[in-house]
Amino acid sequence: MRGNGAIAAEVPVEQVREQILQVLMAWGMAQDLAHITAGLMARTDLLGIDSHGISMLPAYEEKLRAGTLRLDARPRVLRDGGASALIDGMGGLGYPVAAQAMNLAVDKALQHGVGAVSVCNSHHFGAAGVYARIAVERGVVGLVTSSANGVIMVPTRGAMPMLGTNPIAFGAPAAYNEPFLLDMATTTVAANKVKVYDFLDKPLPPGWAVDGQGGAVTDAAAAMQYIFKHPEGGLTPLGGTADMSSHKGYGLAMMAQILGGTLSGSAFAARRAPTRRPGEPDDVGHFFLALNPDAFRAAGSFESDMDDMIDAMHDTPPANPDEPVLVAGEPEAAERARRLHAGIPIPTALAERLRAICERAGTPYLLDAA
Repeated sequence: MRGNGAIAAEVPVEQVREQILQVLMAWGMAQDLAHITAGLMARTDLLGIDSHGISMLPAYEEKLRAGTLRLDARPRVLRDGGASALIDGMGGLGYPVAAQAMNLAVDKALQHGVGAVSVCNSHHFGAAGVYARIAVERGVVGLVTSSANGVIMVPTRGAMPMLGTNPIAFGAPAAYNEPFLLDMATTTVAANKVKVYDFLDKPLPPGWAVDGQGGAVTDAAAAMQYIFKHPEGGLTPLGGTADMSSHKGYGLAMMAQILGGTLSGSAFAARRAPTRRPGEPDDVGHFFLALNPDAFRAAGSFESDMDDMIDAMHDTPPANPDEPVLVAGEPEAAERARRLHAGIPIPTALAERLRAICERAGTPYLLDAA
């Protein structure tokens, strides 16, 4: 049942993390990997990225039931050569292998100046930005890209979807400012953001989704059908239309596919879909690059220059005095502070689905308001 936009409860992040943990373990995920996954998913909700946090559990349950997701999988390193490595996700959820890969890339960057790690045979890994945060929290620059299983982006001049949302995240540490943290889909909007609008029963802005003739779709439920069910239509590349330079978003999506998927030998979903057999894993690929600023310049000088640049952005005269200029990552940092105090909102429609998941998994529902 679709909700009316109401919020069922606002709950502390610890409860959200524990709810995810209990469900994942009930599904058969090893305790250590479930802790990593639950922590990353709850952190995503804490940052206000509701499209990629606990709201992903219904989709994961569908994958588990379809046999395309192995919750008992444990990643393994296939290649390790100096500044680079390749890790096999073994068909499991992407969170544990992505965290392992980003940390390994950072380890290599701290040793060699540069570290690059590819992941093959993985699955959805949530919000790419949480892995860029791992890099900046360890004092290095991080770049993350990923391919996707869903074929939902309609390329510029196209009528049929050929690519996924193919995210790109980039993080750079500063000394006293919040780090610069860009996390973006290469579509005009992420598919899971449309899902959140559907949960809240809100209309979509024109230009997010199109039908098979390229016409705008603003009803969130109808857009979900074009994105996930119909062979035609889907999401637009970043930019929305050719007149608004959607070719740039299309090109960025290809770049993310090449780094995230082709480099690791992972599947190109559009070509694989017609011959994919039931139960075959998604074979999503990820890419993680870490750069140690101290390998390029005097220790601390990069962070100092980052602060100067961010301060300059903050000093920009705002068009609206009530809306100062921000840099990427600051809205999420502000939302994190707010949600640490107020809790994470759980929409009524999502609460209904999560309660049903808990019943099927045999775990208690923990998200009622205190």
